[in-house]
Amino acid sequence: MPRLARLDAPGVVHHVMIRGIERRNIFADDKDRDNLLERLAVLLPETKTECYAWALMPNHAHFLLRSGTVGLPGLMRRLLTGYVVSFNRRHKRNGQLFQNRYKSIVCQEDLYLRELVRYIHLNPLRAKLVSGIEKLGRYPFCGHGVVLENWKREWQNTAHVLGYFGQSKRNAKRAYLNYVEAGIDLGRRDDLVGGGLIRSLGGWTAVKKRRSAQQRIKGDERILGNGDFVDAILSAARETYDRKYELKRRGFDLERLAQRVAHLYGLEPEYIMMKGRQKKRVEARSLLCWWAVGELGMTLTDLARRFDMTPSAVGYAVARGERVAKQKGFKSI
Repeated sequence: MPRLARLDAPGVVHHVMIRGIERRNIFADDKDRDNLLERLAVLLPETKTECYAWALMPNHAHFLLRSGTVGLPGLMRRLLTGYVVSFNRRHKRNGQLFQNRYKSIVCQEDLYLRELVRYIHLNPLRAKLVSGIEKLGRYPFCGHGVVLENWKREWQNTAHVLGYFGQSKRNAKRAYLNYVEAGIDLGRRDDLVGGGLIRSLGGWTAVKKRRSAQQRIKGDERILGNGDFVDAILSAARETYDRKYELKRRGFDLERLAQRVAHLYGLEPEYIMMKGRQKKRVEARSLLCWWAVGELGMTLTDLARRFDMTPSAVGYAVARGERVAKQKGFKSI
């Protein structure tokens, strides 16, 4: 069966999982774990991605992320590629480290954010890496202790999570801790990591009661949410796909897109594509990058090669281009 396309858009919340190939460990020691966290500390702010929960396990890891303007694939590609290169160099090995591509599930925030934060943060306790809830709060490779302010990670958005538990930080932290502790006896939650149809309809009981074709369509293994949410996400994905297909059918590529931007700015396309830090050129190139990613589906790596820039620099250009588009009212090609 062919792989399903990724579902992503700025502002979408994802439960992301990475696993070692053949269930092998992806961390040899704490230095490797620190390496991944240091990369997150750089890439999350750069890509404007928010992190609400995370846990590093011996052979896998979980993250709860809100996609930024660059998109989840761009973040994960840079994170995992950089880590693998560093890991292989340090341990004098070659070859693949992760099992296939990472898994990501789009999540309906109002229904599932609290549950997912708890599920992810309890992973080290369920795996017996720590012996109790108090030691979990002191464990350095899980976001639970960061929420409790036992560890400091500037890139983890604890305020958003605590906002679900109370208005004052003190009461919210206490309510959060009680909520996490109450989840210990729930064990592994397969409904939070697989089976889109079951999640979308509300569990096996709901599936048995409602088996119409329309409800089956609403199930999707890439989405965690109710039927309406599933429909909305899939509709948005179809619109994006249809838009990209239509543009390609009409002959739009980077060169034609550059001509469109050049016309808007009264510049030559070659001038925009060349290096230079003139304000008008930078603004036009940024808009070009934004449209190339959002409208044509080009990757940061593709654009980096075309413009002789780093993927990080292209990421900044995309974010700048989005601001330019909003300021000038350039909604689409």
